[in-house]
Amino acid sequence: MLTVRGVHQYYGGSHILRDVSLEAVRGQVTVILGRNGVGKTTLLKSIMGLVPIKSGAIELEGRPIQQWTPYQRARAGIGFVPQGREIFARLTVEENLRMGLASRPAGTPIPPELFELFPVLRQMLGRRGGDLSGGQQQQLAIARALAAGPKVLVLDEPTEGIQPSIIKDIGRVIRMLADRGDMAVLLVEQYYEFARELADTVCVMQRGEVVARARGSEMDAKGIRGLVAI
Repeated sequence: MLTVRGVHQYYGGSHILRDVSLEAVRGQVTVILGRNGVGKTTLLKSIMGLVPIKSGAIELEGRPIQQWTPYQRARAGIGFVPQGREIFARLTVEENLRMGLASRPAGTPIPPELFELFPVLRQMLGRRGGDLSGGQQQQLAIARALAAGPKVLVLDEPTEGIQPSIIKDIGRVIRMLADRGDMAVLLVEQYYEFARELADTVCVMQRGEVVARARGSEMDAKGIRGLVAI
């Protein structure tokens, strides 16, 4: 569904991404594991077109998209949940969800499925996003990204600052979305246990490079924990 081939990216004179290649496959969760500062967020921003790449290719269903704007990539089917959630604090929950429909025709209704995935959002439609707890804001951010029916869901550390009960709910939803078979999930994470529970495939990054790959079921046997231990 989504393919990254030989991507290099620089900030000034710093070589941030070094020949990064990976695939996010329909019906699977692909996890990018790594400590802080290894280039995980930069990779996701490159996939979304928020920062330019120096060389390499990014393809969606076989089509090169590295020259596309972020809006074009979103409209083509990439849903992005950024680190820190970045919801609109002054807008209501309903208005935030409608922002996720910006690329759809006017009047497109909010998909009822979102409230099945995250029931708490139905109860809070009229509340401002900034009044929600951190866990509720994360659920809102994911629902906003899902509103337009993406082909690829890209999540940047969705467990950051979230209470354990909500982490379990988010993990359940991610697994459910992948298991439907019509979407690829690309998940950046630094917490090993959460990654191991969800990953069909895992890539480990260090210093801007992918240094190891494994099936989720092989993570312990291949010593992946030792590569990301702090």
